[in-house]
Amino acid sequence: MRASSRRPINIGLAGLGFMGLTHLKVWRHLPVARLCAVMDMSEARLAGDLSSVGGNLGVAGEKFDFSGVGTYRSLDQLLADPEVDAVDICLPTNEHAQAAVAALRAGKHVLVEKPLARNEKETELILAEHKRSGRTLMAAHVLRFMPAYLALADALKDAGRVHSAVFRRRCAAPMWSGWLKDPSRSGGGIFDLLIHDVDYCVSRWGMPASVHAVGHEDLTRGIDVVHAELRYPGSGPVIVTGGWHHPGAFPFSMEFTVVTDECTFEWTHGGAHLHAYGPDTISTNRELPAGDAFAAEIAYFADCVIQGRAPERCLPEESAQSVALMHRIIESRRRNGETIPWKT
Repeated sequence: MRASSRRPINIGLAGLGFMGLTHLKVWRHLPVARLCAVMDMSEARLAGDLSSVGGNLGVAGEKFDFSGVGTYRSLDQLLADPEVDAVDICLPTNEHAQAAVAALRAGKHVLVEKPLARNEKETELILAEHKRSGRTLMAAHVLRFMPAYLALADALKDAGRVHSAVFRRRCAAPMWSGWLKDPSRSGGGIFDLLIHDVDYCVSRWGMPASVHAVGHEDLTRGIDVVHAELRYPGSGPVIVTGGWHHPGAFPFSMEFTVVTDECTFEWTHGGAHLHAYGPDTISTNRELPAGDAFAAEIAYFADCVIQGRAPERCLPEESAQSVALMHRIIESRRRNGETIPWKT
């Protein structure tokens, strides 16, 4: 089943938690799509009451009118709905693989919230089913659609060799979803949070030759931090650092600094410009366009479905590599900084 460009694509949204709410707010205003079904285990959420849902991005819960929308308590029920063209999976990470495979087998196009799955075995199952299905599959790596990171990618094309790059992302341990604090379900704090930055590095430079990581994990205290070095031949170190800090008031933040032959690029969360510092006190500020990165990624997926093309900005194979790379970082940290090669 391929969605027709003569009508909006019909979307089934699985999971009405924090990310489900974030995606829902986009789908309801996207002209090329129609929300036709939702799935969740909560009766209150299926009735449209998402006022208690929240997270770390300032997305406020609210109440929705689901009249005219199919409401289901299981994924099987949603997948059996013949109206659904594509499924947006916003379930806990440990459910991604089973849900994505089932949706592809049901002939649905699939958008799955990052990460693609919990481990390499699960990503392999998804990629194999995707190859058989011929449907559109995309992991929702929103960093690839954020203006600052898009601007950096464009600037790096003419900046020469990268001598050093640091990507940092930090937040308090999450209080809004109990499953996130369970590594068997979420993969752990640094896996869930820093896969954003790791995936961006994969999008720019591919897989590193090896990784070296140190840090500390104490999930009973809400701490899960890492300082990881990705080693690329012919390039300086690429550092991904941050993680969960003590739960409570610690603010969310993200930033990057990239040193190249031509200049140093820098951006901090909330900044309206990408700063470029060149030689001889020369500096320029590239103004960043306003826009919702979540809206951009979802609109991109919808367009890929309508046009019947692969999502080149978020290829499933790269999303699988990001999962594999995160596990090498975690393994290196567990081994007190032992160098872990990409290929053995």
